[in-house]
Amino acid sequence: MVMLRGLVRTVRLKVSRFSPERKPQPQHRLPRKMKYHKHASDAVFWYLNELGSRVVAKTGIPSDRHHIGKLILQSLKDAPDFVMQIDGGTGDIDTFQDALEKSVGCANAFRTIGLKADDVILVMAPNFTNLTISIYAAFYLGIIVAGVDSTLGIMELEETFKLRLPKVIFCGSEREEDVAEALRNIKLDVRIVTYNKSENNMSFVEFVEKYGSSTTVDEFKPAEIDPVEQLCLLVSTSGTTGTPKCAALTHKNLMIGVPYIWVYTSNFPKPIERALIVSPVQWLSATFSFILSPMLRFTRIQTSLPLTIEHTYFLINKYKPSYMMLSPTLMTTLLNPLERNKCDFTSFKVIMLAGSAVTQTLQEDLKNFVMNAEVYIGYGLSEVTSFALDPVSAYPGSIGRPLKHFQYRLVDPNTQEDILEPNVTGELWLKGPSSFKGYYNNPQATAEIYTEDGWIKSGDLLYRDENWNFYYIERLKMLLKYRNHHISPTEVESVINKHPGVLHVAVTGIPDDECGDLAVACVVPHHNIKVTAQEIKDLVKESLTDTKQLRGGVIFMEQLPLTSTSKVNRAVLKKIVRDMKGE
Repeated sequence: MVMLRGLVRTVRLKVSRFSPERKPQPQHRLPRKMKYHKHASDAVFWYLNELGSRVVAKTGIPSDRHHIGKLILQSLKDAPDFVMQIDGGTGDIDTFQDALEKSVGCANAFRTIGLKADDVILVMAPNFTNLTISIYAAFYLGIIVAGVDSTLGIMELEETFKLRLPKVIFCGSEREEDVAEALRNIKLDVRIVTYNKSENNMSFVEFVEKYGSSTTVDEFKPAEIDPVEQLCLLVSTSGTTGTPKCAALTHKNLMIGVPYIWVYTSNFPKPIERALIVSPVQWLSATFSFILSPMLRFTRIQTSLPLTIEHTYFLINKYKPSYMMLSPTLMTTLLNPLERNKCDFTSFKVIMLAGSAVTQTLQEDLKNFVMNAEVYIGYGLSEVTSFALDPVSAYPGSIGRPLKHFQYRLVDPNTQEDILEPNVTGELWLKGPSSFKGYYNNPQATAEIYTEDGWIKSGDLLYRDENWNFYYIERLKMLLKYRNHHISPTEVESVINKHPGVLHVAVTGIPDDECGDLAVACVVPHHNIKVTAQEIKDLVKESLTDTKQLRGGVIFMEQLPLTSTSKVNRAVLKKIVRDMKGE
């Protein structure tokens, strides 16, 4: 899967009783124009250590090297004229000095209204420029930030608010009435602040003007917190159970884990010029750039407008970003053959794909249309803060090699015994200093993912070769079983994606009393390209063994149901299919 040049290689698999049968897949050479790195670099850590040392030299507190608020504050002061962010929807620009003055004002306002460390603010809005300003202000004071999907319905908001118990909710004015209704329904008294102008609530600008003048920038002092224990961020996740919850991350978790996103380069500061932020605030990938753009000194291109494909093309064509992290689903949509010629992708130097499996079709498209870029496929978990494997030094076809700050185990899910030999599938377990504090206000879920001796169970099936290159198989709970034979939806999807008329596909199952699960392919075809169910079935029949055939049929859809993190919502998809099939 990782897009690096390498020799064609076949791996012989020992298939355990719980792992899906797999045919060895040939590796693919990349065009000579595609850039690549063979090894990761530690340069980002040297640079951040220097920044942390300067902060510690001023405060005399050793743990301040992990205090994100103090690190951001120092970084903003270091280069006041540098452009931090541009709202491509409005053209608004913030320099480091602008961000410094506004974030200190917001932090003063938080103190004036009585917020303190461990209180929660909830942020649910498009990427307004002041969205990150409120986040930085919270980081200064040890206040916990919870990013939430701004499209949630009222009932979903009620559950979200009950779990996080925020003291202030920041949102766009178009959602303030729904937020207020959800708060009334659960009898929760919370201050609402809108990033844009509102007739019913105080806007961000009004909030800072009214409450934020207690100290100047020079007089302002961040809160003294313990970055090792102090929660910093609540990240929405379904974890390994599929139940919505939020991973609680500390300042130290983030400052250890997040820099691994940047191990592909040794140029610091300013590893890139401009990063396009296409992720909403609830995605950890957005937070990566929000936190490190002041420290590493690159400009963020973001937007307060709905991020349609047309608007994304506009942002790329106008601002020429050199970096982007996004989901394979969105990348596939951007490279739609009928639309992609509207966009000039040549400005990109680095593209990170993360969040779900990357199809061979997408890899081929990237070779042809983003030839100037280094493309990396990142495997990570919210529960370990960032990437769980090194995507830069990986062998072609694998999803990464071990990172130095983690310990790794592959475990037989049936026996809970360690798998010691290579090329045998097991569940990945991890342990390291970026491991999260647990699920916020959910000790039961925390106990389920953590072992007694501190290992995190990823819920993912992988195998490794003799050189510790890891290969992804499937989510443990996504496997289908037909007559005691496992079916990997990802494997079947990778075959169907080769059809030129298929834009998106997801495979699920319908129950059968005799056989177990019958595989069903849900297909979104390319516009104006005719695809038949028989073509899809024939493609699978030609490529995969009899047990993996589409006995549940093929369903054509206009779009697949997605989660707030742009992954296929497997639970909703399964319900849709069962309802259509009359199950």
